[in-house]
Formats: sequence, C-alpha cells, structure tokens
Amino acid sequence: MNATSGTEPGGAFTGILSEEARALYLRAVANGGRTASTGPGVARPCAELLELGLLIPDVDDPSTMTVADPSRIAGRLAGQWQEQALSLLMKSSSAPKALQDLSHAYGSMNHRTEPGGLIEYALGVPEINQQIESLVEGAEKEVLTAQPGGSRPLAIIQRIVERDVLLLRRGVQRRTIYQPSARYSAPTRQYVERITEHGAEVRTLAEPFKRLIIVDREVAVIPAQDDNAKAAVVRDPAVVSYLIDSFEGLWIRSIAFPGATEVPQEVISRLRTKILRMMIQGVGHRVIARSLGISERTLARHIAEFREEYESETLFQLGWRMAHHPPHLIAADDMSDDVSLQELEGGGPAHQPQS
Repeated sequence: MNATSGTEPGGAFTGILSEEARALYLRAVANGGRTASTGPGVARPCAELLELGLLIPDVDDPSTMTVADPSRIAGRLAGQWQEQALSLLMKSSSAPKALQDLSHAYGSMNHRTEPGGLIEYALGVPEINQQIESLVEGAEKEVLTAQPGGSRPLAIIQRIVERDVLLLRRGVQRRTIYQPSARYSAPTRQYVERITEHGAEVRTLAEPFKRLIIVDREVAVIPAQDDNAKAAVVRDPAVVSYLIDSFEGLWIRSIAFPGATEVPQEVISRLRTKILRMMIQGVGHRVIARSLGISERTLARHIAEFREEYESETLFQLGWRMAHHPPHLIAADDMSDDVSLQELEGGGPAHQPQS
C-alpha cells in the first residue's frame, strides 16, 4: 500500500490510504455513493478500499461498488490496531526472558576463557559494546554503572534511554555514577531526568575512577587495557563481589544527580578542591582535565578564577601564593583521598565503550 505522509491534506485517513484510493472514494461520494470496480487505474485503489471496508460490492451488480461510512470503519480499525499494539507491547516485555537461553548460548560462542578462571575478553569497541548491550538488555534484577568522563554523545544517549526505561519498567534497578562534568551536558541531564523519573538513581563523584558495569551481581565488565580497546567480562563470584564493594565505595562518596540544570555548590566546591590539590602536587593541566572528566577549556576557566582570587598575573605567581596561603577549600584532615601523580598519568582514553 502506498500510504501518504501525515502532513498531506485528505482528512482522517491521511497516512492510511494512498492518494489514489482517497480520490476514488471521493469520486464515488460525488457520484451518489457508487463507483465502477473496473477501468483504467481503478483496480489498485479499489482493492485498497475494499480491504479497509470503505467500499462494498453491490449485491445486484458485482461490477459496481458502494461506499461505507468512514466513521464506523475508523472505530473498527482503531479497536483492531489497539489490540495489535497491546499484543506487541506484551511481546516486547517478554522477549528478553524468552530469548535468555539463546543469549547465553550466543555468549558462550567463540569467547576466550582464561585457564582456571571465569574471564572472557572482548576486543575492539564494537564487540565490547555488543557484549555490554547483550548483558544489560538481559538484566533481571540490577545494573550498576560507573561511567567516567564528561558529556556523552547525543547518539549514545538516544540509543540507550529507551532501553534503560524499559529495564526500569521491568523492575530492574539502575544505579549510575558519573563525574561532575556530566552535569554540564544538556543531553546527559535530559537522559538522567528521564531515567530518574522511572526510579533510577544517578550520582556524580569528583575523583578519578575506572569504567565498571555490573549486571545482576553476577557478571562485570571492566577495561582490560588503558585505551579501552579490550574489555574483560568477569563471572568469577569472588572478583564480582570485590567489584561490587568497589562500586559501593564510590557510591557512598558521590552526590545525588537528579538531572537538574543547576549544579549544586557542593559539587562545584569538590571539583575545585580536586583541581587545587592536583595543581599543588604539580600535575599537568591535561592530566587534571582528563582525570576529572572535564575539558581543558573548563579547567582553564577554573584556573582563571583561582588567579583572580589570589590576584596573580601568572601561574608561577599563583603557585607561589597558594603554597604560602593554602586555599581554604583544602582541609588538612581531608587529604587522605588525594590521588597520586602515577595513578593520574594512567588516565582515560580517547575512545571508550558506552554502557
């Protein structure tokens, strides 16, 4: 059927009928409600109208058709399509569970397992993402995610938001940790607002952490090398339990992120504290930005504010004045969670899989 677009004129059946079928019906109405079923260009639109019930064969003259009431037809079609939509919705909800055994069989195919352990490796971002998608979509109880870095690409957000909403509607719990820079990304905020409306919990943490995905407390996905081109899919209960404890430690130290546009002052203060500490340790600007998941432009803006606060014309002058008058943000009893330069230098890659 050559259906027309919803922007074209033609009444209630726009998008259901082709223009030829609509024109044939209108000609029949103008002809007193009757039309011939044969003739040049009539067969196809006539068959279309017959299928919907808008034309009915004349009992006395089979070569002639009479028109039916569109309002009555519309009610019947609406009822049929609503039933079909409900049936499709029920199928979509049951699909993950119905195909779970097939998914497990697929997951065991052609994956390398470390001798003596339950660790498989996925190579390359496409394969890693496919593994993650399969695991997350098959979740039955809970998905935990630690997602470092700043804003997430709009294409990724659009792809995962509906998936996560369906998970939440199925009763799967969802907890995610971002870095504070995610609060400045409009697409990420919109994604967070959408999933928190359905019961997800999202927080941000102003310190470096590794990417981590845990599904149903049974399987975890972690980077297997610094450039994230290789991932380890871990099913060993002891290792997964350790990773869950690591996630919970990050969660306790993080701050709630409901997706609101305004960034809480507490988040800003913690981020500025981390920047100041790393500057005092002598960490380079690029490493600071990468480890905190912010752009170098954002870091430069914070440093400019520090220079204004300390009335410093140069970075050397800023460092000298900070050394003699430590910033009030840095409390002596809160230095225990400082990050070493060696740890920061192993920072994040440019291309990263997305959960």
